[in-house]
Amino acid sequence: MHNFTFYVKLNVSVLMLFLFTALNGYAQQPVTITGTVRSASDNLGLPGVSVMLKGTSTGVVTDPNGKFTLRIPGNTGILEFTSIGYKKQEVSISDSKNLNILLVEDAAALNEVVVVGYGTTRKQDLTGSVAVVSAKDFQKGSITTPEQMLSGKVSGVSITSNSGQPGSGSTIRIRGGSSLSASNDPLIVIDGVLLENSAVGGASNPLSFINPNDIESFTVLKDASAAAIYGARASNGVIIVTTKKGISGDLKVGFSSVNSLTKLTSKVDVLSSAQLREIVNANGTTAQKDMLGAFDTDWQDIIYQDGMASDNNLSISGGIKNFPYRLSLGYQNQTGVLRTDMLEKTSAAFVLNPAFFDNHLKLSINLKGSMQKTRFANQAAIGGAVSFDPTQAVYTNREDYNGYWEWLDPSTPSGLVNLVGRNPLGLLEQRADRSKPYRSIGNVQLDYKFHFLPDLHANLNLGYDVASGKGTVFVDQNAAELINRLGVNNQYKQNRMNTLADFYLNYIKEIKSIKSRIDVTAGYSYNDYLTKFYNFADFDANGTKIAGTDPDFPFNKPQNRLISYFSRLNYSFDERFLLTATLRRDGSSRFGPDYKNGYFPSVALAWTVNNEGFLKENKTISALKIRASYGITGQQDGIDNYGYLSTYGLSTPNASYQFGDTFYQMYRPSAYIPDIKWEETATTNIGVDVGFLDNRITGSLDWYYRKTSDLLNRVPQPAGTNFNASAIVNVGDMLNEGLEMTVNFNPIKRSDFNWDFSLNATYNKNTITNLTIIPNDPNYKGFPSGTIAGGVGGQNAFINAVGGPKSTFNLFQQVYDAAGNPIEGVYVDLNGDGVISENDFTKGKSADPKVFLGFSNNLSYKKWNLSFTIRANLGNYVYNNSFSQRGNLTQILGTATLLNASPNYLVTNFKGQQLLSDYYVENASFVRMDNINLGYTFGNIFKNKGNLQLNASFQNVFVITKYKGLDPEVTSGVDNNLYPRPRVFSLGLNLNY
Repeated sequence: MHNFTFYVKLNVSVLMLFLFTALNGYAQQPVTITGTVRSASDNLGLPGVSVMLKGTSTGVVTDPNGKFTLRIPGNTGILEFTSIGYKKQEVSISDSKNLNILLVEDAAALNEVVVVGYGTTRKQDLTGSVAVVSAKDFQKGSITTPEQMLSGKVSGVSITSNSGQPGSGSTIRIRGGSSLSASNDPLIVIDGVLLENSAVGGASNPLSFINPNDIESFTVLKDASAAAIYGARASNGVIIVTTKKGISGDLKVGFSSVNSLTKLTSKVDVLSSAQLREIVNANGTTAQKDMLGAFDTDWQDIIYQDGMASDNNLSISGGIKNFPYRLSLGYQNQTGVLRTDMLEKTSAAFVLNPAFFDNHLKLSINLKGSMQKTRFANQAAIGGAVSFDPTQAVYTNREDYNGYWEWLDPSTPSGLVNLVGRNPLGLLEQRADRSKPYRSIGNVQLDYKFHFLPDLHANLNLGYDVASGKGTVFVDQNAAELINRLGVNNQYKQNRMNTLADFYLNYIKEIKSIKSRIDVTAGYSYNDYLTKFYNFADFDANGTKIAGTDPDFPFNKPQNRLISYFSRLNYSFDERFLLTATLRRDGSSRFGPDYKNGYFPSVALAWTVNNEGFLKENKTISALKIRASYGITGQQDGIDNYGYLSTYGLSTPNASYQFGDTFYQMYRPSAYIPDIKWEETATTNIGVDVGFLDNRITGSLDWYYRKTSDLLNRVPQPAGTNFNASAIVNVGDMLNEGLEMTVNFNPIKRSDFNWDFSLNATYNKNTITNLTIIPNDPNYKGFPSGTIAGGVGGQNAFINAVGGPKSTFNLFQQVYDAAGNPIEGVYVDLNGDGVISENDFTKGKSADPKVFLGFSNNLSYKKWNLSFTIRANLGNYVYNNSFSQRGNLTQILGTATLLNASPNYLVTNFKGQQLLSDYYVENASFVRMDNINLGYTFGNIFKNKGNLQLNASFQNVFVITKYKGLDPEVTSGVDNNLYPRPRVFSLGLNLNY
């Protein structure tokens, strides 16, 4: 907290200093230059063109009509006009103060710069599979976490919202992920700071601390040629986030506000009170019939509500001479559709990027901080609402249990029926799980261009990622949730300090005599990850410590380090033939001395065919590049920091040793694997980039083949060989093979009407090829996963086995009668032994989609703009755990009370649960319209000094699917108690002055 407060105070102090300096500068009455920048091909005004005074950081960008106004300190100099896709133009400042500039399209976009690992490169020099998504293409509307803006925009990238909880975040997968037991999350890099994927205590999503309004662009590195520069962190791809920077010139103020209403789209199907009464009266005992109440309560209506959200952002940018800056402040307040859910977030970011010594030394200071106030709703109420008896009241006249209706049993000490569900509304309103997490991410980066050798740059990057999470869980002492009637008042706390230091040299040289360009980078990287988990005793609601809960240690302090060396060579010959080679050596503290270091190389070749003589003047083909690459990346995330060491830990109180009349906790060894080492993924990628008709149609096609070896996989340990029944070891191999396609169209481009749209498609096939030390051991069937709720003993829906994809359904094959209805308890005897056992499990479909699609559309007419995004997943299946757990008579009558059930019972007439039947596996392919946005730009206001835009957005517009459950987009593949994703209606404005 102290660090965060210091950074905020520093930001405000520096801002006031520069505003004061700026005001003094304005008194000097600089010369004002105005003008319009147009495209030479169609004479349309070009928005977003950078207009810079050469040799300085003074500049502006053109408005939506291509107009600009720039004040400069004198009457001489050169103005530089640059824009992606156009050739740079330089114009000398003369007596004319009103300029008309025509920019010529650059078919190859030679001057476009793409952010890659440790630096930038020209787009034309890219040899790997890299995708860039800029601000104009982001998803619109109410955006809580930044990855949501990227959803459906990039082939090979699947982004699935984890739930409808405020700030819950998403599951991100690039090319299917590469691991089974280790992490499948991509590496996130923000302005040169590598983020750790682990959660921050008290926050539902580590990315929720980043203000989406500060982001300028995303760069996605998908293949090993692009990602191998990050070595051990890059097996699951890399997402580089670049935030907005300051531009010297006039003071510019921007304000945006988005206010939203969130509404539930659908509820889980349950029996009505009338249906439940009919079933109980027909099948229940007299005692059960007497339990029926006289009410008609929709418990899902009781626990859900309409949510509200407000997101407001203020930015101030400008500067004078060589000191451009940008300050942004954000405030977001959101209530969930589940009662008592709340997220409040305040963020600040400050950027200062001056240049010194005639632009030879460039300094970039990036400081970002965010603090949240969160109340997490008790999500047990979601399952409770679909099971609680709808014939009962919400409240009672009794004062017990704070007036909430509960199942009572006077014969028990608590007065409650044991082991049954509690009032769903009571679960929400009598528990307060509150947290106040903080996070600050920042770095200082210096880039020095040597005076004696301007082609050589030295770059030093010092960064940090500091987080603190603390909170309390309070449960009222009268709450029926806790039958001991003491309540809970417990606290938790976590601090994290991650630091990095990167230093590299970069040499770029044009050698015109041999038509060559070389770009060489070599450097060193140090990353330290330290987390401190505090341990506390348990307290009751009155603050009295519970006996026997004192922690053995006040805190745990896990730490790991990466020390790395890296190098990269980009070579271009005659702007036609390209070579990229990288090598990174990572040393990790998570592995023993003999396995500590890993080497991760890559090489890529490309041929820019459109620069060949036979295509240079071609009017149809404006771009054509063929690429091929091979590389190896590593993996260590998801394993223990000290898994290779033999360690001892204190036993739990219920595992104590009795000596006389006293019980003693003993130290016992933990499982360890001394020879654990890197998981490695080798990727081959072949791709082609094309452009037609002056790049009015562009696209790319990639084929990839990824083989992961030495899989970090949790497997059973033979008895007597280790100190645990299972451990994560290096065993097995897995393949991901696929195709990616992206096509962009700009069919209409006129002065008052523009239409562009894009389509991306991905096909991914996952296959496990080995899971044992002895390759393809026929005695090993695989390991199960995907826990099914409702059973006893940890039943699973999936198996990971050789020859099939991960998360393959492995259940009994259901037998149906002549009418097509499932026969209860009757399954196919697969091996013909006359006994239905686990030997009759049948491998079925996979939970992961085979194909996912994205379609984005932008349409502008005069001052109106319409955009939308549609996504689709094809070939994915979901186990409907709501049906299997609650669609039977035992669900209603099989406990000491009455429970509600799924209407699927009326279809199957099952008396008991049939959890292992493949009847419950459903095709969950879907088409979802994520977002539709309509905007109107008023143009210049406030005497042409301001620009106002209003917009309306509609999120989660519709879903088309055959899936019978609540939502087909289930990350785990097992649908149980999903927090529903709401429909969001938003109104917003953007004002720039």
